[in-house]
Amino acid sequence: MSQTSLPPTASHRNAQAMLAETLAAWGGREDLWIFGYASLIWRPDFEFDERRPARVQGWHRALRMWSRINRGTPECPGLVFALLSGGSCHGVAFRIRRQRVRGVLEALWEREMPTAVYDPRWLRCTTPSGQLTALAFTLSRRSPSYTGELSQHQYLQIFARAIGRYGSTHEYAHQTYASLRAHGIRDRQLELILGLKQARLP
Repeated sequence: MSQTSLPPTASHRNAQAMLAETLAAWGGREDLWIFGYASLIWRPDFEFDERRPARVQGWHRALRMWSRINRGTPECPGLVFALLSGGSCHGVAFRIRRQRVRGVLEALWEREMPTAVYDPRWLRCTTPSGQLTALAFTLSRRSPSYTGELSQHQYLQIFARAIGRYGSTHEYAHQTYASLRAHGIRDRQLELILGLKQARLP
């Protein structure tokens, strides 16, 4: 598997074409790892055979992606997390047995890629048991779904109004915060956004 992005073959970003390219890059010869950094940590919705704390270098978690389906609507967009380039990110790596990979990815695509916004990438992860390569969902700052910098006032407005098919942006951000905390991960930027900048991990 190459540690590069898996761009769509069509100019209009076809989700199924991106899934086919991801499956082809995986190759089917070994188990597959998926890197979770937000809702995948607390609601993976797939059966996995192993879970490890993991850290990726060169990418960071950020609540800066518009969500017009899952956590908002076209009329009132919400927000979801994405991996943006720069920094580092602590999360969780899930191992999927080879025989189950196709079904897991098909279901994951329906959840994470309804509008083909993310750029799937193979990222190198450091875990307590060594390094591994995992599939992760990243976002380009050139994407129209990238919010750019948001003020605290803008976050508060979105938290107050945005609701999608999986619930509100505010609920999603708090659930992610609680899950990160349960895994011993501190996200200072998220604490600031949620007004929890004085929080401390035990």
